[in-house]
Amino acid sequence: MRSIRAAAAGAVTLSLALAATACGGGSATGGGSNDSPKTLTYWASNQGASIEVDKKVLQPELDKFEKQTGIKVKLEVVPWSDLLNRILTATTSGQGPDVLNIGNTWSASLQATGALLPWDAKNFGKIGGRDRFVDSALGSTGAEGEDPAAVPLYSMSYALYYNKKMFADAGISKPPATWDELVADGKKLSKDGKWALGMEGSNPSENIHHAFVFAKQHGADFFTADGKPDFTSDGTVAAVKQYVDLMAEDKVIAPGNAEYAQNQSVSDFAKGKTAMLLWQSASANLASQGMSEDDYGIAPVPVQSGAPGTGKQVNSMVAGINLAVFKNTDNTDGATKFVKFMTSDAEQKILNKAYSTIPPVKSAQSDAAFATPATTVLKDTLANSAVALPQVADESQFETAVGTAIKGLFADAAAGRPVTTGSVKAALEKAQQQMPAA
Repeated sequence: MRSIRAAAAGAVTLSLALAATACGGGSATGGGSNDSPKTLTYWASNQGASIEVDKKVLQPELDKFEKQTGIKVKLEVVPWSDLLNRILTATTSGQGPDVLNIGNTWSASLQATGALLPWDAKNFGKIGGRDRFVDSALGSTGAEGEDPAAVPLYSMSYALYYNKKMFADAGISKPPATWDELVADGKKLSKDGKWALGMEGSNPSENIHHAFVFAKQHGADFFTADGKPDFTSDGTVAAVKQYVDLMAEDKVIAPGNAEYAQNQSVSDFAKGKTAMLLWQSASANLASQGMSEDDYGIAPVPVQSGAPGTGKQVNSMVAGINLAVFKNTDNTDGATKFVKFMTSDAEQKILNKAYSTIPPVKSAQSDAAFATPATTVLKDTLANSAVALPQVADESQFETAVGTAIKGLFADAAAGRPVTTGSVKAALEKAQQQMPAA
């Protein structure tokens, strides 16, 4: 088994290009060095429209925790562009926070470093038990057969957001349920300087999320059952080509989207420049940009045929944020209390309402705020037609290698260069060669 340092260092090297759409008392002096046992450091991921928005959401809750327990929490909201590399650097140096957010797709990769506290039955018992959490959320907490490396905090899924007025003006009465329908509708909507669909072609993580879903719909996967990369199967190649062809061949995505990487597609949708958006739990983001919920509808992401479901009808990866504890914290008891607080029913309702996400804690989902049309689509998707990304140790490297390969294919499409089955397979083969040796 590789050492903590070797595993993490390899992930650092191969994940420098990763930009998530996504995923503590350790200070610069090293391993969990708290000011006192009454202090924790917490790295939170940027969930709101800005870091300042996150501070406004989180600080009152952290103050509440301090009042209840006497434990002060030092908050740092880390941008997604920095988060994974910050975490990986902390795993190699031992100089990390006590508690941190991780994108749930990274769980197995970070678990493989050995730096995170395992959530065994004893630790789960301290926060009310494992069975409080939704099964799909637990499925993205680490490698199968091992104790989870983190606890679910916020759950998300992808949905299709569509502009009601633009659809009505184009004579379209309902959102597309299949990709053929989306392309047909898209040709009616892509006119007069406006486009049918927004996409983030330069965002490796967004590329992976969509390519993974397309692969599932083609009956394929990026890894074999024993965890080995398998990026060049016929189904996987066809899936990636179908995704890129939305720009290259179908021409329902603006070529300029090949350069998008930081929420520009959300902004375009909010401004009425595009008629559709595929995004994770976008309502809060759209509201922050001045778009009223009355202006758009929400539907499941299209599938190849029929309605979303299991098997080939998968239409989302299980998206979300997990809460992890660094194993070398000086305050395991305080960190565990903080995880219990953040996953309590009351806090789950407050925080997930603020971020338009879904509580992964079953009992918190009963709140009326999670029964709106938007959240109902997300809940149904998570329950019935979403699948976790591969929970393998090299998952973060996979996101970087394949996501960057797809970025290059979008660049080809935008430049008018042909995107063929052969060019897609060659790009994926090159990505597979970049994966660490077994």
